[in-house]
Amino acid sequence: MSKEHVLMDETAIRRALTRIAHEILEKNKGVENCVLVGIRTRGIYLANRIAEKIKDIEGVPVPVAELDVTSYRDDVSNPSAKEYNQSFTSSSIQDKKIILFDDVLYTGRTVRAAMDALIDMGRPKMIQLAVLVDRGHRELPIRPDYVGKNIPTSKMENINVSLIEVDSEDQVVIKQQRS
Repeated sequence: MSKEHVLMDETAIRRALTRIAHEILEKNKGVENCVLVGIRTRGIYLANRIAEKIKDIEGVPVPVAELDVTSYRDDVSNPSAKEYNQSFTSSSIQDKKIILFDDVLYTGRTVRAAMDALIDMGRPKMIQLAVLVDRGHRELPIRPDYVGKNIPTSKMENINVSLIEVDSEDQVVIKQQRS
């Protein structure tokens, strides 16, 4: 039996993404030479939303790309067979500031896989990390540059992010497992 609690609703998510957009602009002194890269599945929708907010604020478009890290994960049976099914080319990341987006940061393994995939494609000037939710419990030394909300959790809890583009609603829910 599990118990659910909504931690962020549509308004809270919108506010968090607006704040992240402003933080990105401030830290990078604009978006010149920046590329937003969303990790499939929900990270790409967050990157697209941030790009729209930045365009509204600054009046300039920022490139957005999608990254599938499936073949780079360390829990895949044949990690040596790397697939390049990304929505961008190596020239689009070479010497660029990459801002990587994911919905939830937990152990850090997905982010490590994303960095491996990016480095295999080219040499970015830098990689920054933006997440909607940081729930802790890192297994790798990875820390986000931009965080929508820090939500300390136990390992018995799950964080589920729902986005309207995939799930027909915007919300972040914590599920507590009960025995």
